[in-house]
Amino acid sequence: MVRLKSKKNIPEISLIGDVDDWEADTIKSLLEVREGGECIFYLDSAGGSVYGALAVVHLLQIRRIKATVVVLGECSSAAMLIFGAAQRRLVTPMSTLLFHPMRWQSEKRISSNEAKQWSAHFDRMEHDLSEFVGKLFGRHADHVYHWTQASQYLTGKEVAALGLAELVCP
Repeated sequence: MVRLKSKKNIPEISLIGDVDDWEADTIKSLLEVREGGECIFYLDSAGGSVYGALAVVHLLQIRRIKATVVVLGECSSAAMLIFGAAQRRLVTPMSTLLFHPMRWQSEKRISSNEAKQWSAHFDRMEHDLSEFVGKLFGRHADHVYHWTQASQYLTGKEVAALGLAELVCP
């Protein structure tokens, strides 16, 4: 097990709860990080908006920010994109990670034509997202793809044993 050593002047950003709850604050915080700088995310999220998580990931990439993510509790669904985008991934032995395919839900009233358009978009998005996630996880892409298709839960110990993250002492 490793210990996380905080460096001076590295922004620490909490990602607690639904992506929708922290997306705006996270974007603002990342805009304060110098281009090419570093940040540490403390994550406990069941997921939420895949678009919100993609916005955070893309901002990290555009600004070349090196991120460390520490999974304090749960990292599931869309939050997995943040985990994948980090250059350094830390988990506790009892961290829980859920990999699953993208899901769609809507409470909006839409026409059948709009529903057909959305269905086609969703199909393309699901394929593109699968490829994007594969790139984020690099050499672990095959494991991640399998886990995602199986909607699999893993513990911090399990992902660390496979080399996907480092186990950190709480």
